[in-house]
Amino acid sequence: MIMAPVHPAFLMSGDWSQKGDTSLGERIGLVDATDGILHGGEIPALASGNGVLLLADGSRFTGKLFGAKFWGEGELVFTTGMTGYQESLTDPSFAGQVLTFTYPLIGNYGIHHGTSESAGVWPQGVVVRHAMKHPDHRDSVASISEFLAFHQVPGIEEVDTRAITRRVREHGCVLCVFGPLEDENALREHLSKLKSPELDDLVDRVSINKSVIVNEGARDAIGNPLPRIAAIDCGIKYNILRSLCCHFEVVWCPPDITFEEIKSHNVVALFCSNGPGDPAHPGKATLARNTLADAVKADMPVMGICLGHQLLGLASGLQTYKMRYGHRGANQPCVDLESGRVWITSQNHGFAVADPEAGMLASHPSGLCSPIGENLHGAKPKVRFVNANDKTVEGLDLVDKSVFTVQFHPEASPGPHDAYPLFARFRKMVDNHYGGAY
Repeated sequence: MIMAPVHPAFLMSGDWSQKGDTSLGERIGLVDATDGILHGGEIPALASGNGVLLLADGSRFTGKLFGAKFWGEGELVFTTGMTGYQESLTDPSFAGQVLTFTYPLIGNYGIHHGTSESAGVWPQGVVVRHAMKHPDHRDSVASISEFLAFHQVPGIEEVDTRAITRRVREHGCVLCVFGPLEDENALREHLSKLKSPELDDLVDRVSINKSVIVNEGARDAIGNPLPRIAAIDCGIKYNILRSLCCHFEVVWCPPDITFEEIKSHNVVALFCSNGPGDPAHPGKATLARNTLADAVKADMPVMGICLGHQLLGLASGLQTYKMRYGHRGANQPCVDLESGRVWITSQNHGFAVADPEAGMLASHPSGLCSPIGENLHGAKPKVRFVNANDKTVEGLDLVDKSVFTVQFHPEASPGPHDAYPLFARFRKMVDNHYGGAY
């Protein structure tokens, strides 16, 4: 058994035109992670036998292997969603991590075509209590083990996921490896040399390289053309693209696009997506941050989600920092400080923006954080949302600017839809900013 190769970047179909009365995903040319299976791709032999999971703090867990016949390695994190495992597995924000599911039964309803959030599976390993080998759903195209094997991702089951989750909650996320029990000595040696995935330019790994107009010529219900915006891809989820396409004509852009290039697409607003890794990484995340700052200085409406929120925080002179165990799941309560309303949200992040007054809350024992920086655009940030559990920053507004960000995911997939109207808020903000004349 060997280590898994680096996952491929997003794939895109060649035809981006409208394709008749089919699903939006097909019309805008999104390649689903199940497409290869449906088109007859061979599913490799599945892993089996006894396995061992080793954590960098010395913890050891035994279990059974499933998925691909590779070693798993990365930062151990957990997610609390009871459903939506396929969406989580295909969320690019999990790149570089080993994903533990706290819900004990994973794979019950199988793997479905059109449910993926990208073209690939992004965790570098999966840990579950029980992986269902025979899913019970008429639309299932594969089991979770077959899905992981097809995408060359290993898994380990029959481990004590409750103990793992408690360990991470108490002591923080930690590096780990897993593989066959007979490889334990080699795994331990490999773990001693393992480096944090946050040192890599993960945004570069999961983003597109060339700008594409997703829904060219899009119009509203009465035939008026939709305003055109640019969506910076730092690891964007498909349902974000779908949600934006309901309100805008969308130019899907790579993270290293400059503001001058943005303007060449004749857009009226800028959106920045979710994504993996440290927002202060000097690679493509920093390039995206600089583009956001330039857009704010040019008085362009801006919206950011998750990593996009963190990048706007950095551009506003706020620090970002690694959280003890982050927020990953579909049940995170957030308070809108303006209305007092509590929203139940879907989240997936291990870094946060420091509160301007309270500082770094729920921080990781490593103390990893960005250096104190300058405000690159001159506008004043105001905290709009906070997490109801740990009071960490969950959203920012820029005073006197048509700019806002949220740490959570309004598009859900999986999760509740409390925050979905935020896309309509962005459209209304764009309309008001230009008076309806773009």
